[in-house]
Amino acid sequence: MGHRDSPAVVSDGRDARRRRAAGPGEAATPWSAPNGRMAPGERRLLAAMPLHAITTLHGEAGLRERLALEIAGFPDAGRERIGRALELAARLHAADRRQREPYVNHLLRVAIRIISHYRIHDPDVICAALLHDTVEDHPAGLAHGGGQPEAIAALAAQFGTRTAGLVAAVTNPMKNGPSGDSHAQYREHVAASLATSPWARVIKMSDFTDNGVGLIHTTGPRIGKLANKYAPLVPVLRELIARPDTPLADDVKAHVFGQLDRAGQRFAAIRPMPEPDAATI
Repeated sequence: MGHRDSPAVVSDGRDARRRRAAGPGEAATPWSAPNGRMAPGERRLLAAMPLHAITTLHGEAGLRERLALEIAGFPDAGRERIGRALELAARLHAADRRQREPYVNHLLRVAIRIISHYRIHDPDVICAALLHDTVEDHPAGLAHGGGQPEAIAALAAQFGTRTAGLVAAVTNPMKNGPSGDSHAQYREHVAASLATSPWARVIKMSDFTDNGVGLIHTTGPRIGKLANKYAPLVPVLRELIARPDTPLADDVKAHVFGQLDRAGQRFAAIRPMPEPDAATI
């Protein structure tokens, strides 16, 4: 799950420009809309740009273009399914924000990272990456007033049981009764759910990278709380990714371990130091 801000935040002018309808001669596709026009040279550079740089320079339109480039070689049926997943996710999260950006940017980065950095070209997994927060954040939008089980069933009807099962594996269950230590509950859920779902580990790792490693791009009073939430997940994810059945190549796993190391360093810099024990002063 990503961290969301209140949907009441108003878009800035750049977001309004990105949401223009396609102009004359421009096809209204999942990749071109919402779209500010991009020069051919800029489009070619997208394939080599870091994802947060694309976000800063081109916003949602640039991330959509990058996803289109990444899946250009997929079979037609796979591209069509991914396009439908993107549009459903964009509709359900339309009012959601992360800092100064549309929430769909987070979903796009999670999906692109899996293709580009992890070298996974499985449409089921990419669709699940785009949809990974829909059941947790908007179950009623998926199932017309239903809860999480109904929302998962709705996803299965549209995208198949494997995609729906992957989304279910990375979805936090709704809390019942006293919340207790919500961060501990979150860690326990992640460890238990991903233990039996190797492909869901891939989605969760990309999600964690965007939320955790990308925390350096977050500002404001929530940054300490988020660091406290994500820091204890570093050893949990390291152990899960290291398992032989995690479907990532050895060099990709090495890259992921480096990201986890950097995340741990950033969390240590952000989290407040513990209060000294009075007995030791």
